[in-house]
Amino acid sequence: MFVIIVGGGRTGSQLAELLLQERHTVKVIDSRPEVVERLRQELPDGALIVGDGSDPAVLEAAGVKRAQVLAAVTAEDDANLVATSLARFEFNVPRVIARVNDPKNAWMFTAEMGVDVALNNADILSKLIAEEMSLGDMMTLLKLRRGEYSLVEEKLPPRSKALGIPLKDMPLPPTCVIAAVIRQGQILIPRGNMTSEAGDEVLAVVDNASLGTLKAFLT
Repeated sequence: MFVIIVGGGRTGSQLAELLLQERHTVKVIDSRPEVVERLRQELPDGALIVGDGSDPAVLEAAGVKRAQVLAAVTAEDDANLVATSLARFEFNVPRVIARVNDPKNAWMFTAEMGVDVALNNADILSKLIAEEMSLGDMMTLLKLRRGEYSLVEEKLPPRSKALGIPLKDMPLPPTCVIAAVIRQGQILIPRGNMTSEAGDEVLAVVDNASLGTLKAFLT
């Protein structure tokens, strides 16, 4: 996969490092002298593009016309919006991701502005804290679809309502899927006739509205 990252700060450089480790092709765009100097030492040859990521000519020099993903992660919301809008509407990049620095600006990061996924750090963190406070021991492992769904983990206690019931007969919410069960350190693929045991670690994908119902059943 070919990914262009606009913004070479800590977020951008860490993202680039992760993608490079997974053998993706990455180009990082930045114009700040001190950041450029650091990136020259961190990135492989050819991965750094010096310039303004909101400039169409710079994006073209980075190869935006053949990019599968563009992630705008600068510390300036207006720069991120310009870069994402150009990527989507001028260069038809299939997947466009933007960082939201000021929560007050989150309303602008929409599909109409060319943004597929807007990452609002403050909003994500506050929702995770509120969720953990309200759901006790249920652990959220991953947020999906802009936070609408979660991958959660729950260890079944000895009095769980789920014990001894075949998976196909469990009264799960319609928007919940059991993804895996970890039993004594072994991952089990869920089947219709599988029954749960105390101590099982159940991994489920569930929407926010059904989190409470799922927890009440599993515990």
